[in-house]
Amino acid sequence: MKKVLIFGIGGFVGRYLAREFLDNGYSVCGSGIDKKEGLQEEVQYFEADLMDSDEVARLVAKVSPDIIINLAAISSVSASWGTPQTTISVNVIGGLNMLEAIRKCNLKAKVMFIGSSEEYEISDKPISEKTSLNANNPYGISKMAQEKFAEVYRERYGIKIYCVRPFNHTGTGQRDSFVLPSFCKQVAEIEKSGKPGVIKVGNLAAKRDFSNVKDVVRAYRMIVESDDCTKVFNVGSGKAYSLREILDYIVSLSSQQITVEVDPERFRPVDTSTICCDYSYIKAELGWEPEYSIFETLKELYYSYLIEL
Repeated sequence: MKKVLIFGIGGFVGRYLAREFLDNGYSVCGSGIDKKEGLQEEVQYFEADLMDSDEVARLVAKVSPDIIINLAAISSVSASWGTPQTTISVNVIGGLNMLEAIRKCNLKAKVMFIGSSEEYEISDKPISEKTSLNANNPYGISKMAQEKFAEVYRERYGIKIYCVRPFNHTGTGQRDSFVLPSFCKQVAEIEKSGKPGVIKVGNLAAKRDFSNVKDVVRAYRMIVESDDCTKVFNVGSGKAYSLREILDYIVSLSSQQITVEVDPERFRPVDTSTICCDYSYIKAELGWEPEYSIFETLKELYYSYLIEL
């Protein structure tokens, strides 16, 4: 049985990725700074800090996995503006610690780095892998740097490093500091109250491509199982909806009268009105395409808050 080691397994995507590999016949090990709730019993967990190169080296040597996936990251653009130094440290130095551990152990493992659509230049057209890279925020820049180091270690040391650029994705368990869980939670709270209410929002004009996290982790598995690690794939739904359309749908799930108010503190101008993924390359090469619509995903997310509240 092949073994997968997932750094950052305690985060939102971690348990979904663990489930994807478990359901496909892998043994799964995970690592993080502290263990989070919701991990599957089958997952063997190790506490380790990706910023501690010695800890990382010991863990990689001990587990000796066939596949290593790095989910440990500062994954918010807004957070990256608040702490750009930490963003670069975690996303770049952390990744380098992992690569150095693999190199020093002479481990013949496949590695996957998770990039982002934030690496691309601003464009209102569907973004393909041929779109120029030109990140304009610390998070996107850190992911570009991570990919460049992957290229160097791939060429110099022969490590099989796969890179992927996912677009926005969501699902149950994502923090409500992100926009779609925030919408769903606020509407669910009003529904649960049994009386009319007000939802506070920011800029609703932007159109964004949102995927279900279960589709995204399936793509990760398919990519790292493929033979050619030099191919970089976009992962997204291929459809962009305005936040206004998305919010209207979530509000329609409630039986209460809901007033939408723009909160100046939440309102942020956007650099581009539309961000949409062109996933034709991964579809042609690996046969992947999304199985869930954003509206199915929102319904699942909304009802999860109704049960939880």
